[in-house]
Amino acid sequence: LMALGIGPGDEVITPSQTTRCLAPTTARWSWTSTYKEGSMLKSYLIVFFISMLPLIELRGAIPVGIGMGLPILPTYLVCVVGNMLPVPFIYLFARKVLIWGYHKPIIGPFCRFCIVKGEKGGRALEAKAGRGLVAALLLFVGIPLPGTGAWTGTLAASILDMKFKDVLIACMGGVLLAGIIMGLASAGLLGALSGLFAV
Repeated sequence: LMALGIGPGDEVITPSQTTRCLAPTTARWSWTSTYKEGSMLKSYLIVFFISMLPLIELRGAIPVGIGMGLPILPTYLVCVVGNMLPVPFIYLFARKVLIWGYHKPIIGPFCRFCIVKGEKGGRALEAKAGRGLVAALLLFVGIPLPGTGAWTGTLAASILDMKFKDVLIACMGGVLLAGIIMGLASAGLLGALSGLFAV
């Protein structure tokens, strides 16, 4: 020790003491990292389930995700999956369930509302069918306007007896388009607001 320049009164820190000193810091970092990962997973689940809701769909879920501070590309992908997940079930079962419940006392008003909305969507698709029904459905789903979306579009397509494959292709294209539009709009709006409040 004298050769290393350490005198009799100097304190020597051993490797075991160093490990004990670093242990609380490491544990605290690990807990913080786990908490952040859990919080982010919860946020992704929230936007995933929002994107599955009728009328709201991906066009409402993407702004929520960006507002929660989630990265835009993963949010976009999660919302696309969530928005597309109900489409096969809507096409295969929704019309049958709505017709069954049309005259039921409790669920009747909701079923009638959905059927009327689907019929309006079907007429709107037929009016645009000069460009082809698949292209018309893609635009109907993809342009984020009130009363449009994957739920209404799929229900309208089932009323028009479109082929299942065509419905999936059109809805996927429409959902991707709507996601791009809403992602760009949300990013631009949030950027403008942050710049406004930074002044």
